Amino acid sequence: MQNSKAKQVLARNGKSFYWASLFLGSELADRAARLYQFCRFVDDLADGDLPDRLDSLEDIRAGLTDPQHPAVSTISELEAFITLAAEANIPLEAAAELLDGMLRDQHPTALETEAELLRYCHAVAGTVGLMMCRVLNCQHARADAFAIDLGVAMQLTNIARDVLEDAKMDRRYLPASWFDVTLSPKTIANAANDCHLPVAAAINQLLELADKYYASALIGIHLLPWRSRFSIIVALRVYRQIGHQLKRGGLQWWCGRTVVNNITKARLSITSLDDLISGMGLKEVPTHEANLHQNLKGLAGVD
Repeated sequence: MQNSKAKQVLARNGKSFYWASLFLGSELADRAARLYQFCRFVDDLADGDLPDRLDSLEDIRAGLTDPQHPAVSTISELEAFITLAAEANIPLEAAAELLDGMLRDQHPTALETEAELLRYCHAVAGTVGLMMCRVLNCQHARADAFAIDLGVAMQLTNIARDVLEDAKMDRRYLPASWFDVTLSPKTIANAANDCHLPVAAAINQLLELADKYYASALIGIHLLPWRSRFSIIVALRVYRQIGHQLKRGGLQWWCGRTVVNNITKARLSITSLDDLISGMGLKEVPTHEANLHQNLKGLAGVD
């Protein structure tokens, strides 16, 4: 049964993903929208100001591992997700790790190392890539590693785009090890002139790191079922464009969020056809680059 509410949530809050979903076909687009609806629900809960949000997140986390937990029947979004998980064979440990990431965000954040950054990105987005693989009916176990890379790359892009917004919520995901000076979230939130350049340099480093994961993901897309490939390539290209526009704009992170307009999305969709066609010539998808996951050992979907 088509879930129009889920598609409305996707269209309203995930414009880049909604654009890409238009190329999936109705059944897969519906399932992708249902996954997005759950992820958006917990993300909004984590970033909101409800006084009981921590308890709600903990209840959802518990419901993912205990089907008898009261939250399963009282939180409709959780119940809908568990139904989707059973339908699409989604690993609930990936969803549980997603909640762990959201719970971490309930405390002030100032990451110290690149390894911490990557593990956080896996929790809140690499897991989503893993779950999306199941939603798209992918039968190749090797695809999981590449799907995680796409999620990580997109989250790195999110962080680059939202540095100022995150700092105002007392969060600094840019690793302290990337700076020669100490920059607290409060300092970044104030956006004083003396922190413009060091933060911009860290954002540039963030986007270069993201490009490594995007490049890997683009290879692995060719393990997906044919019907899904073009849509995911479009999603990758459109999301990667955020970073390209940030760089072209001089990495002026203090000026607000970068947005990809519909004309650019249409152009990138046409360009994505080249990626799709070039992949047809691959006799075999190369082995995943193991060093991309050296900091992710022990996490969902990582060997």
